Amino acid sequence: MFMGKLLAHAGLLAGDHVTWMPSYGAEVRGGTAYSMAKVSKREIASPIVTKPVILIVMNKPSLVKYESTIREGGVLISNKSLVGDVPKRKDVAVINIPMTEMALKLGDVRCANMIAIGAMIKKSKILKFRNILSAMKEAFGTKEDLFLVNKKALDKGYSIAK
Repeated sequence: MFMGKLLAHAGLLAGDHVTWMPSYGAEVRGGTAYSMAKVSKREIASPIVTKPVILIVMNKPSLVKYESTIREGGVLISNKSLVGDVPKRKDVAVINIPMTEMALKLGDVRCANMIAIGAMIKKSKILKFRNILSAMKEAFGTKEDLFLVNKKALDKGYSIAK
């Protein structure tokens, strides 16, 4: 949920049109809860995302449930630590990074999502790094230690993505 909200906030800071729609449902942590975020230079008619250009999956159940929805030519970013190997789709770019393992090495497993965001902004160029950082600073407020570990994770995801 935090990833979608952060992307929407970064888009606002960039002056873009944004929507963010979380789905909390009955899922528990580790399940297939999701959020949809749209960032555009033009007005957005609906917050619903049926064929995402970019799909970030942090676990295997999410990959199984949402992989088929990615638009042809899109990007699949997955957490190799929990997803394993992803199908070799020829119609999408796949970035499969061991985010959980990397986050643990950084000292906080909760920053795995920022590794995904770093990879996403490197690959897609939809948002600027500085806008993500500004949104993170606002989100973490006075929790400087959380901001710093998440910034390291963002940097790591950005540097590892091709």
